[in-house]
Amino acid sequence: MTQRLEPGTPAPDFSLLDQDGDTVALKDLRGQKTILYFYPAAMTPGCTTQACDFRDSIASLQGAGYRVVGVSRDEPAKLAEFRDRDGLTFPLLSDPDHAVHTAYGVWGEKMNYGKVVEGVIRSTFVLDEDGTITQALYNVKATGHVARLRKTLGIDA
Repeated sequence: MTQRLEPGTPAPDFSLLDQDGDTVALKDLRGQKTILYFYPAAMTPGCTTQACDFRDSIASLQGAGYRVVGVSRDEPAKLAEFRDRDGLTFPLLSDPDHAVHTAYGVWGEKMNYGKVVEGVIRSTFVLDEDGTITQALYNVKATGHVARLRKTLGIDA
């Protein structure tokens, strides 16, 4: 199991391709609060539910000063298909070798249908304007997560 991050620590640096093949680095996110969420796979039922919840909450999140960025192991072309299919309005980043997943402690053993498997641990990080982690939420559920996150952050619907 990789080491989990704690609030108050600097977010691990990264530079990844987005759904359009453009590079997005942590330094590009500085200056605005960011919700960085890691999900197992584009276009699967749970990940679609979670992404659509973020999409449907984007106005309230942006109104409170947050941007949303999703990260998965999917290639940019699949991320573009996911964005287009579901009308997603935030960047989706590709981490095919799961190096960034590992740096954030979201790659490791988890239970899947009663079996221990290695994979993505659905997790969300809230970063402040300087790239410091203010919330580190591991093992979140796809359904209802965004509503709970908004409540934690004090953001009305």
